[in-house]
Amino acid sequence: MPEHGAFAAALSRMTESWPLSAAAREFAAAAVPVFPCLPGGKRPIAEHGLLDATTDPGQVEAWWKQTPTANIGLPTGAASGVVVVDIDVHGPVDGYEAFARADWAGLVDGWEFLVRSPSGGMHAYFPAIPEAEQRSWQAARAGIDFRGDGGYIIAPPSRQFIKSNEIRYLVNTINTGPATSLDADRLRDFLDPRPPGRPPSRGVAREADVSRLAAWVATRGEGERNRGLFWAACRLAESGVPASDGLDVLSAAASEAGLGEREIATTVRSAYRTAAPGTRESSSAVRGSSPLAADGWFAQDTTRQSPSRVREL
Repeated sequence: MPEHGAFAAALSRMTESWPLSAAAREFAAAAVPVFPCLPGGKRPIAEHGLLDATTDPGQVEAWWKQTPTANIGLPTGAASGVVVVDIDVHGPVDGYEAFARADWAGLVDGWEFLVRSPSGGMHAYFPAIPEAEQRSWQAARAGIDFRGDGGYIIAPPSRQFIKSNEIRYLVNTINTGPATSLDADRLRDFLDPRPPGRPPSRGVAREADVSRLAAWVATRGEGERNRGLFWAACRLAESGVPASDGLDVLSAAASEAGLGEREIATTVRSAYRTAAPGTRESSSAVRGSSPLAADGWFAQDTTRQSPSRVREL
């Protein structure tokens, strides 16, 4: 694995006007492996894709001499020292909303920088965990992909063709505070809960059944707490229990399981939005009203800002 912060340090030395060949050489010189992808696209040109990623200056020079406008592929995970949360917007699926909920729950606080993708999505880069495998995964319903070991991302200053227009991958925000590793498994459980079973749903709104549901939540161990709370709140929402009552019923139980007050409220609110869409809050409240500056390679304000506010760029 490259030294901590190697990719971010190399990226910070670039400007948006750098040729892709020069950027590829800069990453390789920082011990961050790269490989070429189709100009304006994402498909690898290298015969074995990300498996061909290298820091060898001769090979990198040869690749980009042959295809000067090739996009830069970056293998994520231990190979590059970074993992990426990929936020997508496709049709009715808006990954920004899911990312904002995860941010409220304190699950995505430690990103190093945010990159706006040409399609209108966002890439949040985090330092990889040394000597720990974090496999890539998808939470399609949430509009979130995780790029870890076994995955790759297209790195700035690459371009993509959208409706015949060439649009750059732009670094929008740098976290000037400490960057921390991401608990990818916990994030996946939060975004895509998968309860092991389903207790009887008939009459769940009855007092006795509600009590049993709360007791079940209280016994969830680490790694199951968020998922269990989300599932239980969905059952209450489906049974017509008001959101305020559902929160009251489950708060004490979830606290006993070890969840914090803010995380409980966020998870219950998310469950009610999922199970009873009519309770969904305005998306403008999720995203915030003031977009980040994007006047150049880096935003003018490079201080740590809420990632939920990049949606309107």
